[in-house]
Amino acid sequence: MADEGQKPIIVKRVKKGGHGHHGGAWKIAYADFVTAMMAFFLLMWLLGSTTKGDMEGIANYFKTPLKVAMQGGSGSGSGNSNSILQGGGKDLTRRNGQVKNGDIEPNKKSMDLKSAREALEKQEAARLEELKQRIQQTIDANPLLRKYKNQLLLDVTSEGLRIQIVDEKNRPMFASASAQLQPYTRDILDVLGLVLNDVPNRIGLSGHTDSTPYSTAEGYTNWELSADRANASRRELVHGGLSDAKILRVVGLGSAVHLDRADPFNPINRRISILVMNKRTENAVLHDGTPLDVPGESADAAVKAVAEATGAGVAAPVEKGGGLAQPAAAPAGKK
Repeated sequence: MADEGQKPIIVKRVKKGGHGHHGGAWKIAYADFVTAMMAFFLLMWLLGSTTKGDMEGIANYFKTPLKVAMQGGSGSGSGNSNSILQGGGKDLTRRNGQVKNGDIEPNKKSMDLKSAREALEKQEAARLEELKQRIQQTIDANPLLRKYKNQLLLDVTSEGLRIQIVDEKNRPMFASASAQLQPYTRDILDVLGLVLNDVPNRIGLSGHTDSTPYSTAEGYTNWELSADRANASRRELVHGGLSDAKILRVVGLGSAVHLDRADPFNPINRRISILVMNKRTENAVLHDGTPLDVPGESADAAVKAVAEATGAGVAAPVEKGGGLAQPAAAPAGKK
């Protein structure tokens, strides 16, 4: 009966429910998804920025990794199959890593262009020198032109072949104070027009006067006179056979640029300068980088040669960069 006195033991278990949806398992899944997306976009970026040679190298590595590793890599860039050390390039002394072919090609192209340009300039200079010799031979062979040989100065400058027709003391090219050509000047220009038409180079003409003051009541000065004389020479060259389309520039420089810089009143400063332009000068003129027809050392030598041939005395040329020697009083007389 003792068993009847024992009460049963009741165990109550409390189950916690609800609010289970606030767990953190979904956060882990979302973080994995974001990581996977970042890895995917990183892979896409790497594939897009990798060169074809590098991609081939990576493909070869996964096909035969042991062989590629023994050969020092494969493909272009780091680990090239031609490399001695993987990632080091052929030059073991380099500190900035391997140089890609894309970094070398532009320099090579610029060197090739420079060499080609220098070769063309040498060919052009040789052609202008040949033209100079041909003109000199034409002058020597023509009895009419041979008389005016001392008034024709030819020299090859950095701008091209320069042909200068200068005045002598007793033999001017133009009538006094006008743009009317003398008969012998027409003969010279007619021959030059025919010879210059045979070369492909463009032509420029410059008119020059000396420093003798000249002006009319209407304001006509050395500037207008030099420009009119240059244009009159252009018309005569065309009459002699030069194509008008070959003439690129006609300018009047007045007394601004002397041939004999030491003596501004020397008759040889009154001249017409015909420039057979090289390609560089032609491009400069076409792009408004017009160079001036400034005499150099070769022109100074030409001045002395003319002085010796005519028996006139010429003072020593002033140094480059110096100003024109201006005497106190200008001699009278027209150009």
